[in-house]
Amino acid sequence: MKIKMTLLTLFLIAACVPLSAQPDKGTVVVDSLYSTRLENPMGEATTRAVSVYLPPGYKTSGKRYPVIYFLHGFMGDHTLYPQVVEVLDHAIARKKIRPFILVISDQKTSYDGSFYSNSRLFGNWEDFTAFDLVNYMDSNYRTLPDKDSRGITGHSMGGYGALKLAMHHPEIFSSVYALSPGALAIVREYGPNSSTFRELAQIRTAEELKNSYFPKVMVAFGRSWSPNPDNPPFYCDVPFVYEGDSLVTRPEILAKWQENMPVHMIEDNLENLQQLRAIALDWGRNAGERFTQQCDMFSQRLENANIDHSAEEYIGTHVSGIYTKDGRIPNDMLPFFDDHLDFGTD
Repeated sequence: MKIKMTLLTLFLIAACVPLSAQPDKGTVVVDSLYSTRLENPMGEATTRAVSVYLPPGYKTSGKRYPVIYFLHGFMGDHTLYPQVVEVLDHAIARKKIRPFILVISDQKTSYDGSFYSNSRLFGNWEDFTAFDLVNYMDSNYRTLPDKDSRGITGHSMGGYGALKLAMHHPEIFSSVYALSPGALAIVREYGPNSSTFRELAQIRTAEELKNSYFPKVMVAFGRSWSPNPDNPPFYCDVPFVYEGDSLVTRPEILAKWQENMPVHMIEDNLENLQQLRAIALDWGRNAGERFTQQCDMFSQRLENANIDHSAEEYIGTHVSGIYTKDGRIPNDMLPFFDDHLDFGTD
C-alpha cells in the first residue's frame, strides 16, 4: 500500500511539473484615447486606439513598471501581433529585460502615417504622443511616472519619431533606441535627383496617389511639415516641383522639411541631446542606400557634436531579423532599455 501511495504521489508531482514550469505570459489591453490636440479641419480621427502590453504578474504584483513607448512604421498601426507579444514574453523569461510595460498608439492617418509631427492642418501628433499618451498611461496604469523610467523606440517611421521626440522632450523620455529609422535627411529617393518628384508631378488625385509609394511618402512629409490649405488636392507643399520638364527647388519649403529631419536638428537640440541617458540606432546593411546613408549621416553628425551614442549596421534588410526571438528587439533594443531605464525597487 505504501508503495502504491508513493508511486501515486510521484505521478501527481510529475504531472504538475510541466504546468508549473510553463512561463507566465503578458497580456495586451486595447484601450483608446481622445485628444483635443488632434482636432483638425481635415477629418483625421481624434480618438486613437492604444495597445498596452502588461508584463506577466502585472495583475497581482501591485508593482509599478517602467514604460517603453513603441512607435510604429509608415502604413502600420497600434496592432501588437501575437508573435510580437511572444517576443516580449520571451525576453522577460530569458531575463533579457526585467518586466516592463510597452505602449503603441495608432497613428495611421489618411496619408498612412503622422510622422509623429505637429501639423496645423492634420493634427498635433508629436504633442499627442509626448503629453496626452504619456499622461494617460501614468493616470490609468501602474507606471513609474518619471522620465528615467520612460524609453522611446520605434521602427522605420517610428524610429524617426522616437529620435525626434527624444530630441525635443528629454524631460519626458530619458533614453531612445531607433530601429532602422527613416526620414532622417533628404537623400536618394527623397531627393531631387530621384524619379520621386517627377512621379508626384504626374499624380492628380488621391486615388492615384494610393497606388504609389515614394510620392505617397512625400505627401506624408508635406502634410506633416509643410501643410497648405490652399494647395489641393494634397493640401501641402513639397520642396521640389516640376514646371514643364524643369525641376524647381523651393528653398523655403526645403528649410521646413530640414527643420524636421534629425540630421539637421542636432545643432538646435544639442542641450536636449546631452540630457538623454542613452541614444542608440541600428540599421540593416541591405536595407537600401537610402536608409544606410541617412543613418550613417546621423551617427556621424552626432559624433561630430560629441554626443555619446551607439550605432550599428548589421547584416539584414529593413525588416528582417527584428520582430523574432533571435532578432533585434529581444537581443538588442530591450536589453538596451534594461541597462538604461530605472526599474524602481523590488
